[in-house]
Amino acid sequence: MAAPTLVRCLLAISLLSCAAHAQLSPTFYASSCPNLQSIVRSAMSQAVGNERRMGASLLRLFFHDCFVQGCDASILLDAGGEKSAGPNANSVRGFEVIDTIKSNVEAACPGVVSCADILALAARDGTTLLGGPTWSVPLGRRDSTTASASLANSNLPPPTASLATLVSLFGRQGLSPRDMTALSGAHTIGQARCATFRGRIYGDANIDASFAALRRQTCPRSGGDGNLAPIDAQTPAAFDTAYFRNLMSNRGLFHSDQELFNGGSQDALVRQYSANAALFNGDFVAAMVKMGNIRPLTGAAGEIRRNCRVVNS
Repeated sequence: MAAPTLVRCLLAISLLSCAAHAQLSPTFYASSCPNLQSIVRSAMSQAVGNERRMGASLLRLFFHDCFVQGCDASILLDAGGEKSAGPNANSVRGFEVIDTIKSNVEAACPGVVSCADILALAARDGTTLLGGPTWSVPLGRRDSTTASASLANSNLPPPTASLATLVSLFGRQGLSPRDMTALSGAHTIGQARCATFRGRIYGDANIDASFAALRRQTCPRSGGDGNLAPIDAQTPAAFDTAYFRNLMSNRGLFHSDQELFNGGSQDALVRQYSANAALFNGDFVAAMVKMGNIRPLTGAAGEIRRNCRVVNS
């Protein structure tokens, strides 16, 4: 009898998981907040118009949220230590933009839309406004009441990661190596701090010499940790396939970037993406939707925060 009981338990767990994902729908707020997407898009257009880097910052904020406890807006909480954990401290940004969007959404639809869903929509719009693809964002997530510094420190891939470590960390979230390489293409936009790539430009052998020399101009061996450089030096504010062409020329900014094209399992896919924008965009969209489905809180779980920075009192 033990085996059938185990099978029934596993089936129940599987059905619960599927039910949670099934509750996410692009039309979740169609009746309760019909203007949600236009409200988010308007604020994002203004934010990216003021600073193009913000599109990349909010895409990264969503990624860092989903890899810790799932896509539950835990990274937005001021308390709990997640926001100030090693991979996030002095690094993740865009919180004020989320605050603005939340305020605008609350004015139209008070107590209805979660911070987690606002972040998912902002990440999509940031991508699109920089020339990337668009997609229908499944909605219906709720907000966590806790954050986790320890999971942020253990789950988020460091810029020094090997290919094996990257595959493992993405796999832990149910994402395949193909998903991983597609999502890494988000590094076609945004800026990075000197502290995150210093080891690569001074220590790695598989780096283009002229590229290393260029980056060393603003990233000394010591000091200047916060000095910024574009992750993609070719088109730093355009969502395109230049990131993959950079990897093929040993011009990846992070050690972890270049690991995707260093004689390993992802080399062929990097070549394909570099030559086929439609393939990359399609895989990126599929991976973003898949990442957005990582352990969402739905139904009666969690809450709808009134202020994205604090749990409801």
